[in-house]
Amino acid sequence: MGEPHNNSSTLIQCTDGLVIPCWLPLQDLTTMERICRGLVYFIALVYLFIGVSIISDRFMAAIEVITSQEREVKVRKSNGERHILVVRVWNETVANLTLMALGSSAPEILLSVIEIYAKHFEAGDLGPGTIVGSAAYNLFIIIAICVSVIPKGETRRIKHLSVFFVTATWSVFAYIWLYAILAIITPGIVEVWEALLTFIFFPATVLTAYMADRKMYKYIRKGYRMNRRGVIVQAEALELGSNDLMDAEDAHEEIKTEYITTLKELRAQHPTCDLESLERMAHELLLNRGPKSRAFYRIQATRKLMGSGDLLRRISERAQSDLSEVKAELQRESGAAEFNPSASSKVIFEPATYTVLESCGRFDVRVLRHGDVDGPLMIDYCTEDGTATAGADYIATKGTLHFAPGEKEKSFSLEVIDDDVFEADEHFYVRLRNSQPPGMIGSPNLATIIIMDDDHGGIFKFTKQNFELVESVGTYELNVNRCSGARGRVLVPYWTEDGTAKNGKEYDSVEGHLVFENNESEKSIILTIIKEDSYEKDVLFYVQLGEPQMCGASLAASAEKKRPEDRTEQEKVALLGKPRLGEITRAQIRIKESKEFKNTVDKLVQRANASLLIGTSSWKEQFVEAVNVSASDESDEKAPSYMDYFMHCLTFFWKVAFAFVPPTGLFRGYLCFVISIVVIGIVTAVIGDVASHFGATLGIKDSVTAIVFVALGTSIPDTFASKVAAIQDKYADASIGNVTGSNAVNVFLGIGVAWSLAAIYHNYHGNAFKVNPGNLAFSVTMFCIGAGITIIVLLLRRSKSIGGELGGPVVAKYITSGFLFLLWVMYLVLSSLEVYGVVKGF
Repeated sequence: MGEPHNNSSTLIQCTDGLVIPCWLPLQDLTTMERICRGLVYFIALVYLFIGVSIISDRFMAAIEVITSQEREVKVRKSNGERHILVVRVWNETVANLTLMALGSSAPEILLSVIEIYAKHFEAGDLGPGTIVGSAAYNLFIIIAICVSVIPKGETRRIKHLSVFFVTATWSVFAYIWLYAILAIITPGIVEVWEALLTFIFFPATVLTAYMADRKMYKYIRKGYRMNRRGVIVQAEALELGSNDLMDAEDAHEEIKTEYITTLKELRAQHPTCDLESLERMAHELLLNRGPKSRAFYRIQATRKLMGSGDLLRRISERAQSDLSEVKAELQRESGAAEFNPSASSKVIFEPATYTVLESCGRFDVRVLRHGDVDGPLMIDYCTEDGTATAGADYIATKGTLHFAPGEKEKSFSLEVIDDDVFEADEHFYVRLRNSQPPGMIGSPNLATIIIMDDDHGGIFKFTKQNFELVESVGTYELNVNRCSGARGRVLVPYWTEDGTAKNGKEYDSVEGHLVFENNESEKSIILTIIKEDSYEKDVLFYVQLGEPQMCGASLAASAEKKRPEDRTEQEKVALLGKPRLGEITRAQIRIKESKEFKNTVDKLVQRANASLLIGTSSWKEQFVEAVNVSASDESDEKAPSYMDYFMHCLTFFWKVAFAFVPPTGLFRGYLCFVISIVVIGIVTAVIGDVASHFGATLGIKDSVTAIVFVALGTSIPDTFASKVAAIQDKYADASIGNVTGSNAVNVFLGIGVAWSLAAIYHNYHGNAFKVNPGNLAFSVTMFCIGAGITIIVLLLRRSKSIGGELGGPVVAKYITSGFLFLLWVMYLVLSSLEVYGVVKGF
């Protein structure tokens, strides 16, 4: 740092900065020349604020990726079943007060530290003044804007009020403590213990806020809970009673219920859409509606201002991508593999079971070849006895099939023998063997041939007693088989009966008759299952078969009307062939939820975090975004406006320069985190120099430059971010709940670190670290008074007459906003007048 140049009455009192030297000459300048220089410095300052805002958003994106890291934990359900949950590594409150606060306040914090270094560890006015001025702007102006932008008739309340109380208390205490060490404990001197204690208050703030979030007043027990973005995070639960542990399953169920409700609403609006499209739309809506992180709103605001497009426009692409990834993951988990055309050739029966009538004579059996069909192939087949005997029931057959290159299907004929003797159904087999080249026999390689006797009316039954259907099946064909005969036309009555499943809710009842024509062996009852998209379902209903009846006049029908002793031998034989029911005449139909739907919901719920949209995976993606202009409007159809093009051109240099910062996809965001904070430090050093030169050129003292210009410039992105969060979020936490915590962190980190370094440096050299309490102490006092009033106003707004900290009746919200704006103006005016000696300070 150089020495001040000359000391004449026309001299600009400027000192060379850490990076930027003074603009020479410094003397004999006209008023107009000073104004022109000041204008150049001001434009440069604005441009630097834009740059630091853009690189700060890269920093915030890295922080979001870091704090979004997850791990798997095994959790035991109440029924003893173990399952795996994906949990967040970082607690949300801790993340907001550490990395998130550091990200949004990095320029102010680094400016304070860099100024101390640039001034050879002597106290400066720019860094501390910016921190206090930024705190005043955040508390008064940002809250004023958030109160007034809420749509008419709506309110927003702080959900985590205990955390707000803790951070609000620390934010006020931070500035009271600052005043105490400057003007009361050791006036004008900051000792090492005072500076270090200031820094130690930072982890104390984080710890107490974390305890308030977890309500850790007595005993602590680890558990897991679902946050509002659908991500299970590690929790510490209050153990005041046996049931006070937060139940991750209940929280998860709430998120899933919201998803399923959304899905049902979409199904009603779009009845012709398939399930996959509805799932994508539901996921997109959840991403749109769901709460966003502080980083998301900050980056969203900056992108819209700089002509980089609206992050919400990515949601449609993200929803489709998530759904595709989930479907692919479920397919991998189920073991389903895509058909591989390069696999070796296999020969199988298709189908593997044939049911034929005794009188059918000859019929064909089909053999398929799949996989590599480029070469020739030979395979033998032969029949084998089952309950049917070759020569008596069928003709024994064997042979060889020759597949030419490219040929995929062959068939051969078998023959059954008909007789007039009534007998039970019989079966035999046909087997594939001896392939050339070897190893080409697949599965099934054994086909079963069932010979149905056609000399009997038949036995009618279900194939099994219990059927399990998923609710997404829509319609299901419930087969009724006719075995041990297929003679004559037979009517089989059927009907459904309610169980735990109710007609009209889970299924549609049916009643009627199945008509089996002569030699027909199978019919189906069409069941309609009503799709509710239930996450969990297990209900039953029943299908009952009635006594089969021969159609038309028949010998058996007339024999039934006679007494047994009056029946002829022919009539007695006819009665033996009468159709009757088999063993299984009542089918139990169990309706279960769709496993695919359930798994899809589980996985999509975990991905319902719009904050993940802000990361980048490659340098290519970053440079493509940097050079392309996008519309700031959320509509996909709208082209970029002239203002979008103007802002894109204005910020093009910064966009391209910061595209060289490593993407967040590398090393879990840590590399981007480190490089970004280094770049922020460099840009902030330039801002400090330019701001100081700007003030010196126009005769504005650093204290005033800090609270009016620098504090305002570094807080603009947070203003727009809080405004969007206030409108879009369900609660006020994301918009104003973080303001108090950030204000406390600014003091404990920005001033705590800078003054600790300076105090240790001076103590090492045997000196005292001197800080003029005048301007800073007065500014801090004005802020503390205004902060106390603001917190009281916010608490009063929680009354029933208004209903929340933000929004409410039109008159009330505008009065509140106007009052908070007035507090900020009074703070600026009084602090500035004190600097110039118009108002007496301390």
